[in-house]
Amino acid sequence: MISKSENGFIRLNFITIVVTLLVILAGGIVRSTGSGMGCPDWPKCFDQYIPPTDVSQLPANYKAKYVAQRLAKNEKFAKYLESMGKVELAGKIRRDQSITIPEEFNAAKTWTEYVNRLAGVLLGLFLLSTAAYAFIYRKTAKRILVLSIINIFVVGYQGWLGSIVVSTNLTQWVVTVHMLLALVILAISIYTYNYAKQLHKQRTVIMYRIAWLKGFLAFTIIVSILQIVMGTEVRESIDSIAKSLQFSARNTWITKVGSVFSYHRDFAILVAICNFIVYKMVTDRFSGKALPLMAANYIIVILIVQIASGFLLAYLALPPYAQAVHILFSTMLFSLQYYLYLLVYRTDTYTPKTN
Repeated sequence: MISKSENGFIRLNFITIVVTLLVILAGGIVRSTGSGMGCPDWPKCFDQYIPPTDVSQLPANYKAKYVAQRLAKNEKFAKYLESMGKVELAGKIRRDQSITIPEEFNAAKTWTEYVNRLAGVLLGLFLLSTAAYAFIYRKTAKRILVLSIINIFVVGYQGWLGSIVVSTNLTQWVVTVHMLLALVILAISIYTYNYAKQLHKQRTVIMYRIAWLKGFLAFTIIVSILQIVMGTEVRESIDSIAKSLQFSARNTWITKVGSVFSYHRDFAILVAICNFIVYKMVTDRFSGKALPLMAANYIIVILIVQIASGFLLAYLALPPYAQAVHILFSTMLFSLQYYLYLLVYRTDTYTPKTN
């Protein structure tokens, strides 16, 4: 029997998952509109808590000022990388001349990035609240408390990395790590949500073999993560191409990306095949209103939307709305796959007792 306080935690945890997805959507909108450098400093925006709406509200030397600040922060980051043995990466950051190019003020981009940061702050507050609420499990399920606290540190590191994304002028590999950390935050929240819901329930037992589904579902999750990484690399290449062309000739950007786009497009076929196999395996083993069956149904719907948005990106010159949808639904697909895995993991095959 789930207590009232435990139900409260489950609801709060679920809301936190939704807010995390909204933050990822906000980040996707920032990327698709080219607003990543809308605020050249961090955590404030042009040294203000409420961003300016007109260039007249900025100091005369604002370009040189923020370039100097970025260079100073990047030097600290380079030293941090050197301390970890990443000497070559540190050198690349020091030699990256794009960091010295100031961004022109654009009010729309500034406020787009600012709203994205506000969404990140909101997520931090929800994670803090979730961790505080998790103390109700300090005696019955310590892993929920421990993981909720760990998630605060992860999102704190994510926030710091966000400042590095700004200071390095959207350096490619930093953006990729930023995206992967978002998946880690999601995974932890989904795990604590599911663990709290299943805490007082018996393991599910079915008449069919479940081991193959568990293994293949884990493989499918890995394939999806690899696809997300490749998608991030495609997005990074397009950002670089767009800047080099001064954001003109949009219909030619895809053709200039190179082999990574072909790999990403072709790998989508494997992602689709894996998910349809998972769907078939789940429908063969579960029926009625079983949660794994419901999760599998949602996976197929999200997969179809994801494929459709990818088609729009590839053949309609990268419309910004499709970019944001593509990023959001890729993380939703991962989230449902991982949730399904947790459900299946708690499922056993019935074995008759022998005398």
